[in-house]
Formats: sequence, C-alpha cells, structure tokens
Amino acid sequence: MAIDYGSKRTGIAVTDPFQIIATGLTTIPSKDLINFLTKYFLSESVDRIIIGMPKNLDDSDTHATSIVKTAIERLKKSFPTIPIIEVDERFTSKMAKEAMLEMGLKKKARRNKELVDEIAATLMLRDYLQDISLA
Repeated sequence: MAIDYGSKRTGIAVTDPFQIIATGLTTIPSKDLINFLTKYFLSESVDRIIIGMPKNLDDSDTHATSIVKTAIERLKKSFPTIPIIEVDERFTSKMAKEAMLEMGLKKKARRNKELVDEIAATLMLRDYLQDISLA
C-alpha cells in the first residue's frame, strides 16, 4: 500500500497479491486515515505501507515534512506489525498531473486534487515495485 499524505487529503494506492500492478484506491480526508485503514485491514492483507516523504531538491525538509512524520508515528502506533517505509515523493504530484494530461483527461478532471493525490500514490507505489523487483 502507498500513501501520499497531505494536511487535508491522503491519496492511497494498492497492489495486487503478486506485487506487479499499482492501482489507485481512493483519496480520503487525512483526518480519517487511521479509521479508513483500520476498516480496510479487516478485509485486505497489507504487508507494508510506503509513504511519501516530502523533501526539497537539496534534501532539506519542506513545510509538509513534519506533518508526514507525525502521520508516520500515528501509523506505527496504530498498526505496529506493519512496516512503514519512507520513499521520496519529489515530483510525484507534477508527474501525476502530466499522466492525467497524457491520459487525455479534460481540464476540469485535471484540477481534481483528490485524483492528483491518488495518482501520486499510485506512481510512488509503481516506482517502489520496480525498485524492489530490480533488487
């Protein structure tokens, strides 16, 4: 599972049991993340969570880094048996918008921030799956 955590919204993506295909699941209000995952984990098996860590180009923290670090602590406390893996999320929102353009989505759809967050999570998961398959 991949999480693109933001102060207002959180994009979530998942993969198939063979960890081949990354698929956008949903975007939810960030305040609902723990409740959503608690219910989700009752019916679905998740062996790890990857979460995007926002960093500047020079690797310094962004305004959102502390928000994500707090979310990670809440996740670890709520789901202590599920490993949390931080991944670089630089450029994922920009890449999501470019993917939406390539998919031919109309301007109105490309302005949908919820969809951007879900696609960003999907891209993070796709890249992570590619990296572990090469390892």
